[in-house]
Amino acid sequence: MKFGLIAMSGIRAHNDELTQLGLTLPGFVERNQIIASLPSLSLLTLAALTPETVEVEYKEVADLKKETSLPDDYDLVAISSFSAQIFEAYDLADWYQKKNIPVVMGGLHVSSVPEEAKQHCSSVVIGEGEPLWPQILSDFETGCLKPYYVQSPKGNFDLREAPVPRFDLLNPDKYNRITVQTSRGCPWQCDFCASSILLTPKYKLKPAPKVIEEIRAIKRIWARPFIEFADDNSFANHSHSKKLLRMVAKEKIRWFTETDISVAQDDELLGLMRDSGCKQVLIGLESPRQDGLDKIELQANWKLKQHEKYKEAIAKIQSYGITVNGCFVLGLDGDSSEVFEEVYKFVKDSGLYEVQITIMTAFPGTPLYRRLKQEQRLIRDRAWELCTLFDVNFVPKNMTVQELKNGLLWLGKTLYSEEETGERRRKFKRMLKTSPNFRRGHALPAEMIS
Repeated sequence: MKFGLIAMSGIRAHNDELTQLGLTLPGFVERNQIIASLPSLSLLTLAALTPETVEVEYKEVADLKKETSLPDDYDLVAISSFSAQIFEAYDLADWYQKKNIPVVMGGLHVSSVPEEAKQHCSSVVIGEGEPLWPQILSDFETGCLKPYYVQSPKGNFDLREAPVPRFDLLNPDKYNRITVQTSRGCPWQCDFCASSILLTPKYKLKPAPKVIEEIRAIKRIWARPFIEFADDNSFANHSHSKKLLRMVAKEKIRWFTETDISVAQDDELLGLMRDSGCKQVLIGLESPRQDGLDKIELQANWKLKQHEKYKEAIAKIQSYGITVNGCFVLGLDGDSSEVFEEVYKFVKDSGLYEVQITIMTAFPGTPLYRRLKQEQRLIRDRAWELCTLFDVNFVPKNMTVQELKNGLLWLGKTLYSEEETGERRRKFKRMLKTSPNFRRGHALPAEMIS
């Protein structure tokens, strides 16, 4: 018996002008190319839950496109996708269904619009896949696949039960970053966020020994891996994080993650991040203006309360030799057309080493999508191909659609020019020379000192 696990990959902006900009200014799409090239942790996890008697093959759609024909020797196909490529995923599922090969689809998108997805596959997985996969396999063996597999209660999977993903299915020469999940969910729950908070209503932690087990499994394949902790907010629980990082420090790895600005308030945590191999953190700053931050969270206005500390926090984190990639969301309801200049000024003044700019995007299943649909501000319902984070799929509140598009292009050309990028990196290196928190033995990756 043979299963095919197919991941969608290679996302790019739908807007041709934006794509061309990315080709001439690589920094504009650098982070998103990294995301697109990361393996599907969810599929590798399902592979680990599949009996050893079953042959499992992991493929990415970008690689399949290079082949003369699609592999059709599978008994079952599982596809995990995201909104921007869902129509391509549906086409792929349709092709296998016509070959009488049953297809199971899972992921954030199909969990949000299961009836839509069911038109293209045998079964839809709604929720976290780990607790549902064994039942799917059992039903498949008896020829009784159900149309829907729904996790109940939502988000109830215990990460203490998580298996080590099948990293051995990957081509070692293809990936320069490998993902490990240390937590799931986020306590802040922003209304635009289409991450694991759609699958689990609570913030969950994976035990530190299990994380180390996964890191060691990776090290058996990659001698010096660069690991990305695939979390929505890695260090929301500082006590747990410190325990984990003390163990990570012994593994001699380099790593990156996403977290929130609160890490700047904990010197012990920052020291442990530095000493355990952290090279960069991506922090969702969202907006340089208070109006932009107001009420973007479902449960609190925490980010608004941190606004005045942003620059101080960035300086503190970077003083430890950990670069900050500040992420901004353009087109928030509190934004006007002045926000583009304000982001540029903030980046210059704050000393951010790196910056990521995205467009506020209404993803299916999010409170933002429901609200904008009710307000009749969606450009087109189910325009999933625009869910790239760089295309506009809604009507902004305080500017026109064209102003938002033009502002993104201008800001991208400005921030990612060779001059601006070089100045940010030179400023960071000058700061390190006098920083008491940076240890000389904490060598930065070559791409950060070139």
